[in-house]
Amino acid sequence: MSKIQVDTIDTRSGTATMQIGSTNTSTINLGVSGDTVNIPSGVTIANAGTATGFGESNTPYFKAYTSGSTQQANSGAYLDPVAFATEYTDSDGAFSSNVFTVPSGKGGKYFFHTQIQFIQNMYDCYLLMVKNSTNVLVQRQKRQSDSSLWYSRALSLSGIIDMAAGDTMKVKVYAETSDSQYNIEASETQNYFEGFRIAT
Repeated sequence: MSKIQVDTIDTRSGTATMQIGSTNTSTINLGVSGDTVNIPSGVTIANAGTATGFGESNTPYFKAYTSGSTQQANSGAYLDPVAFATEYTDSDGAFSSNVFTVPSGKGGKYFFHTQIQFIQNMYDCYLLMVKNSTNVLVQRQKRQSDSSLWYSRALSLSGIIDMAAGDTMKVKVYAETSDSQYNIEASETQNYFEGFRIAT
């Protein structure tokens, strides 16, 4: 291997494009470990090939939804956690027993979203996301008057949460009804829980 030591490489007068590598080249290395490759202000990077290793991969990610029987809980009591029986996707196998657990080495900022469809004669109802044992996101629908009731109500909740390896996230609900219990419809389009890492 030979080495060329210069301060500047430029094209000859009248030639605007510099070609590095040709028919014998399979890999071009810029710098070595510890170096900084600097792209000055005003320079445009135009990519017509395949870029790998840039940006976030947004893993882990998951989505699960309810299926099977309608879930029931007593009026004025928590359903904790909501049972999302079927997984649509789970990149790292991190969603289990209705709880997402951050895998080792995958801490960072996460985006979570959930939606729940309540069915019953509802007064007040709550949708909550629980990090470890703390309610970090809460959505509430409150009755407008003592006589106001709704039979069906969908609540949704989303947010960005800082998560460390081993932290957990789950969904729970609470409702008060004119009946002895409240129900959550078994529907993959109405009831789901999803999330993904957006930054380290």
